[in-house]
Amino acid sequence: MKIRLRYGLPFVSATLHYRSQHVTLKNILLDTGSAGSIFSTDKVLPVGLTYEPDDMVHRIRGVGGSEFVFTKQIDLLKVGDLSVALFEIEIGAMDYGFDIDGIIGMDFLKKVGAVLNLNNMEILSS
Repeated sequence: MKIRLRYGLPFVSATLHYRSQHVTLKNILLDTGSAGSIFSTDKVLPVGLTYEPDDMVHRIRGVGGSEFVFTKQIDLLKVGDLSVALFEIEIGAMDYGFDIDGIIGMDFLKKVGAVLNLNNMEILSS
């Protein structure tokens, strides 16, 4: 899959499958500095990914500050030809000051054995 540069950062599209529904998000940041994968509450709402009382809530911290998120296990997360079934994601407001649907972090990249070829601007499997 091709990597696009926006704001000088690497972006891809990703598809989330949850309870027989799916949504494709186009503004997903590839972030090797992020331990986890997080998605915008507003962007995953159409497939029913909402907070429920038994969801785990915790605070995450990054360069831009901190925020509270909840975790959900989704049926499948797919980036190009790379995919992971029964994958846990974080969901939060993601109010970072620019248009972003989510972040693919090291949890996903490591699990799929992703290779980032920045010379050709592609994400591939190893």
